[in-house]
Amino acid sequence: MKFIYLYILFLVLLTFSVSCTDIVDVDTPVAAPRLVVEASIDVEKGTPGNEQSIKLSESRPYFDNLGELPVTEAAVKVTNNTTNEEFVFTNIGNGMYTTSSFVPVMNQSYTLEIIYKGETYTAQETLTPVPEVDEISQSREGGFNDEALEANIFFYDIAGEENFYFFRFEEPGDLLPELLVIPDRFIDGNRMRVFFEKEDDEDLNQDEFESGDIANMSFYGISEQYFNYLDILITQYEDGENPFGTIPSPIKGNCVNVTHPDNYAFGYFRISEVINISYTFD
Repeated sequence: MKFIYLYILFLVLLTFSVSCTDIVDVDTPVAAPRLVVEASIDVEKGTPGNEQSIKLSESRPYFDNLGELPVTEAAVKVTNNTTNEEFVFTNIGNGMYTTSSFVPVMNQSYTLEIIYKGETYTAQETLTPVPEVDEISQSREGGFNDEALEANIFFYDIAGEENFYFFRFEEPGDLLPELLVIPDRFIDGNRMRVFFEKEDDEDLNQDEFESGDIANMSFYGISEQYFNYLDILITQYEDGENPFGTIPSPIKGNCVNVTHPDNYAFGYFRISEVINISYTFD
């Protein structure tokens, strides 16, 4: 009798183990590929800003592990809308288009035009200046953790006008940068402080800054429309860690398909003045 019980138990376990290995195929919808535009024209303060690049690719299905699909047969140019001067970007392979003759003029509007597969995409942005950095320092007070090191950037907001600023922070080796956008709605003309701090987090394999660590920080002047785009993007990213956050929705950039509006492109055309800072903690 005992042998029979063991035999029945063996059959139950065998059935359970087999049932756990069943493969369920789920059909997921696959959207048609779209043009992906990575067009960040960054003019570093104090440099000519003549060398610029734009990257084009096509989107792939979410579960496709084949990597990027570079676009190599597009016609790309940027036009100064005031002077009508055109800057043609030449394909150098792997989806990269470059120029060494770009002429940046602050506060002037530029239009990006891309012709690909018989369709024309356009986007318009204004080259936005960034104020000078007044001071760069480190401290242990004023951040989220009064015992942790932080790097500080001080600057004076440009008075008498509406301004928007974008900060990108990262330590060498980080998988993703930290992004921050701020308006000058309540700080017009005042001295501002922005800090970059890290806290110990075992889940993220992250440690606080220590002496000798390097903080890379980029400070951009941006347009209001790009501020609104980034603000939504950052909010959706941060809500991904919140089980009670809102459901993410597709975010359209400013690249419009004037030939077939429904076939819009992913990505954004931005043109900004930037200050790049590499700070080593004492």
